Amino acid sequence: MRIMVLGGGGREHAIVHAFSKSKVVTKLHCCPGNPGISKLAACHAGNPSDPFQMTALCKRLDIDLVFIGPEAPLVAGTADALRAAGILVMGPGKLGAQLEGSKIFSKNFMKKHGIPTSSFECCQTIEECGAAVDRRSAPYVVKADGLASGKGAFLLDTKEEAMTVCSMMLDDMILGSAGKNIIVEDFVEGQEMTILAITDGETVRILPSSQDHKRALDGDKGNNTGGMGAYSPVPWVDNAFLKKVEDIVLMPTLEGLKKEGIPFCGVIYAGIMIKPDGSLSVLEYNVRLGDPEAQVVLPVFGGDFGEAIFACCKGDLSKAEWPAPERVALGVVMASGGYPDKYQTGYEIVIRDEEVHDTYIYHAGTAHDNTGTLVTSGGRVLTVVGMAPTLKEAKELAYRRVKTVYFRDAHYRKDIGDKSLKGEDKQ
Repeated sequence: MRIMVLGGGGREHAIVHAFSKSKVVTKLHCCPGNPGISKLAACHAGNPSDPFQMTALCKRLDIDLVFIGPEAPLVAGTADALRAAGILVMGPGKLGAQLEGSKIFSKNFMKKHGIPTSSFECCQTIEECGAAVDRRSAPYVVKADGLASGKGAFLLDTKEEAMTVCSMMLDDMILGSAGKNIIVEDFVEGQEMTILAITDGETVRILPSSQDHKRALDGDKGNNTGGMGAYSPVPWVDNAFLKKVEDIVLMPTLEGLKKEGIPFCGVIYAGIMIKPDGSLSVLEYNVRLGDPEAQVVLPVFGGDFGEAIFACCKGDLSKAEWPAPERVALGVVMASGGYPDKYQTGYEIVIRDEEVHDTYIYHAGTAHDNTGTLVTSGGRVLTVVGMAPTLKEAKELAYRRVKTVYFRDAHYRKDIGDKSLKGEDKQ
């Protein structure tokens, strides 16, 4: 089976790596890919958000199945064009992608179909924002409606800060068209976690649980980021909890999509808050694997990834083997200094050949300069993953491997997994 993975980040490197271990995959392609991916797959220049360009490329390469990594191509309708050309696709069409592409759509969808989420108001003017903020107490949650690369959600301590953010989105357009509509919602206290599942539209299968670390600095301080590290599986997540998530969140989501007449084959990512009383509240949907969650979930997936995804795309997910994970993975994101705000790129990356067993380095913001030197090209540069029988051992391996990587102004959190190791996140 010939596979094309669309995207070029750490998530896509993890997807390609998982496919590379499958006995049913004969050839791997990626567009556009990155220097790390190029060691496993043939990389092709192109824009994954251009449906016609991607369809032409995949037909020329005689691709059997396309796995779409990022959200932007899904929202752009790339999956629809590929399916129309008779190619199997892992990823929803444009209609299904609205679950992530529009916060307003997703919140209204949850409200309509009885999926637990916080109370919210949709705002288009600064006056509407002010009224919505006045009806709430601190801390204030303000979100952009559209795609903002993980940087469209704000948690503010005062009304003044909340209104400043609203003004920056509506008047200064700091997020462009993504911020022209705003959601102001109630703050939900509790333990946040990620549930990743795949569905063929009828069956839902939950991937190993994971815990992301969104804040830039140790101790969950600093600004929100796309994610500074993760681990999988989460020690306290058992089958009873996963069944609860399936019954309360995932199956109602699938039934809601059916009622709306929206076909869906792909990933459902539910960002969930577990409240102090044990009840659940859905913070957001994504329609693709998380990053860096994919970099720790896929390495511990116990089955043949190629077989599972092929079964999903053929509508046979119920027949796929789904063994439980037997190991733990912990990933540390190495970012450019200053991320998620201003940062410099173009710095040489040196990865020492020193062998650290059971580790893997996933590339994200990397590139080759005109001399062929590996350099930084983005905010999040690499995800360094350690795998072991326990979380403690996985963390030790990951951080030992981090010490073998150097680039100027490299920044990474040193406390990934600490809350779980200290028992502070147990429910």
